[in-house]
Amino acid sequence: MDRRTFLRSIAAIPVALTGCQYMPREGFFNDCPEPGLPESLANHDLVKATWEGIDTQQVWDGHCHLIGVGDSNSGIWVNPDMQSLWHPLRLTRFTFYLNASCVRSGNKETIDEGAVQRLLDIHADLPEGFRYVLLGFDYHHTHAGDIHHEYSAFHTPNEYALKMAKAHPGQFEWIASIHPYREDALSALQDAVDNHARAIKWLPSVMGIDASDPKCDAFYDALVKHDLPLLTHVGSEYAVDSPSGQTYNNPLLFRRALDHGVRVIFAHCATLGESMDIDKGRHGPRVANLDLFARLIEEPRYENLALGDTAAITQVNRDRWKIEKIIESDEWHDRLIYGSDYPLPGVMPVYSPLNFVDWDMLPRNEAKILSAVRRHNPILFDVILKRRIEVKGKRFKASVFESRRHFMTQTVDAYSARV
Repeated sequence: MDRRTFLRSIAAIPVALTGCQYMPREGFFNDCPEPGLPESLANHDLVKATWEGIDTQQVWDGHCHLIGVGDSNSGIWVNPDMQSLWHPLRLTRFTFYLNASCVRSGNKETIDEGAVQRLLDIHADLPEGFRYVLLGFDYHHTHAGDIHHEYSAFHTPNEYALKMAKAHPGQFEWIASIHPYREDALSALQDAVDNHARAIKWLPSVMGIDASDPKCDAFYDALVKHDLPLLTHVGSEYAVDSPSGQTYNNPLLFRRALDHGVRVIFAHCATLGESMDIDKGRHGPRVANLDLFARLIEEPRYENLALGDTAAITQVNRDRWKIEKIIESDEWHDRLIYGSDYPLPGVMPVYSPLNFVDWDMLPRNEAKILSAVRRHNPILFDVILKRRIEVKGKRFKASVFESRRHFMTQTVDAYSARV
């Protein structure tokens, strides 16, 4: 996507949103001010209190997308439909992601470089030890293991995520994405382990992965062998198109992985949508995905295996009862992992602290400060919001944010000690 197409796509957004019943409380666009919190915000008591009681050396953002368009040597590929005026809804979504990443706010020549630079710039407002865990993202594959470009949303090569992690070891870690149907899946997994990947990332409905398929068994065994967790989307997916529908995002499909002994990180705690309760047979009732996730995380046999992450759970499309359930279930908190789902906290229409004011989870004066922080640093905004929201006197425990331990394995422990 060149600059002209980028500007045209910005112009197309109001057209694509015509008829929308929801008027964003935070506006439509990120105005991307110069990096660095203003002194008045940096010294505000609310901001300074963010890290109290937390070991900041242990804070990793375990769900951070590495966005781009492939206009450098990154190897990133984006489905042409996401950059085409003939597909205004897909174009609108993708343009919001680019705007959220402030890819044109710096002096970098390419969008790819601008996206990375933005992450580095906002990291300056974060404590030493904080790391983004960058996500690779594999193509959609057929059941035979062939790449299906038409059904793929985008591709972020593992090699690029690794390259960025090596170039900026004080800011970045990385997660590989490997489709289990690939002929080279096991060798690719070995390469990821050898290069200190922290986990494997799947988005089943977008990549075409049925986690209950026996084709995944060898991959699961290899994950267990290397003690590498599987970070997978669960619950309905709306950020990109799902050619396989939503069926593959059913949390219960991951019983197969759990029964193999895989540590599964259920992204978003499955806070969107419903799935069939296949525990009750092929024609079981439809149940909220969060309740299916809760069933798994509460099963004693999965105590050390079923985990969740907090990515995107505070978006405006999440139901109040789901936020209350997650915060009140403090017995889960030691198994929850902080994740931002960056760049989504910078997509202005999909977050609003005022929602939590309306739900009596956040004081109005704090919401005002959060909105101001968000303009400058969406990651810091996301951390503060998740630290401050309160339900019946409960908040997320510090352990939710001290997430590094969940990504440590025997394979990479020695490496981590060196860096």
